[in-house]
Amino acid sequence: MNVAFLGLGVMGYPMAGHLAKKGGHTVTVYNRTAEKAGKWAKEFGGKHKATPREAAEGQEIVFACVGNDDDLRSVVLGKDGAFAGMKSGAIFVDHTTASSEVARELFEEGKKKGIAFIDAPVSGGQAGAENGALTVMCGGDDAVYKKAEPIIAAYAKMCRLLGASGAGQLTKMVNQICIAGVVQGLAEGLHFAQRAGLDGAAVVDVISKGAAQSWQMENRYKTMLDGKFDFGFAVDWMRKDLSICLAEARRNHAHLPAAALVDQFYSEVQKMGGSRWDTSALIARLNR
Repeated sequence: MNVAFLGLGVMGYPMAGHLAKKGGHTVTVYNRTAEKAGKWAKEFGGKHKATPREAAEGQEIVFACVGNDDDLRSVVLGKDGAFAGMKSGAIFVDHTTASSEVARELFEEGKKKGIAFIDAPVSGGQAGAENGALTVMCGGDDAVYKKAEPIIAAYAKMCRLLGASGAGQLTKMVNQICIAGVVQGLAEGLHFAQRAGLDGAAVVDVISKGAAQSWQMENRYKTMLDGKFDFGFAVDWMRKDLSICLAEARRNHAHLPAAALVDQFYSEVQKMGGSRWDTSALIARLNR
């Protein structure tokens, strides 16, 4: 297929690469920093354009992975936005972690132009993007999803339609709510083990064989014990995601006391200079 990818950050860069190499698609990219788009095109053999509109022109599917609601609107709407260049019948797949409100807004805007919109936030982090093993949570029309899913498979180990427009973003919120509690629990457990004079690695080797096991434990306990946080999903990004979760909870009257508390703990990590640290840096706050 002829496809475009808008946004070449730590996630988008390898995702677009998988579309070109693994998927075998003809890929045109756009990035706010043009030099990075040029680098990608040189590495993967695709094209790069100066605006989202130019990148999207004539494409069957346009993918995006940018920072937040405002970034998403900036690459989709307006005279230089992707929608201005897309043809009727084309599909826009958004991998940004954003609000369900902006997903529904763009779904409706696309409908006016005959453009289908799928909200499709991802989980799995930078490693998942690089390894082509992301989990993708989708919202939108079933017939449109069925067309997009085989293309998304180039970088996904799991992809599923969860409901109408916005359902993908709501599912990603559930994902982040669950992660926040798990990471805080792991941080407290490891902190307790250290203060109790236990061998943290030995403790994890035992308890990871039981009910306490988690992805976070398996992948982060060593670096948490060593106080290393210079990789993975940044605290700034997690706070952005949790702010979306908490705003949605105010609208739907869900109760998220633990998520709200962990969000405040992350604000303390930011004040410690840990804005770009990995989310596992919650243990640094306890070990001060």
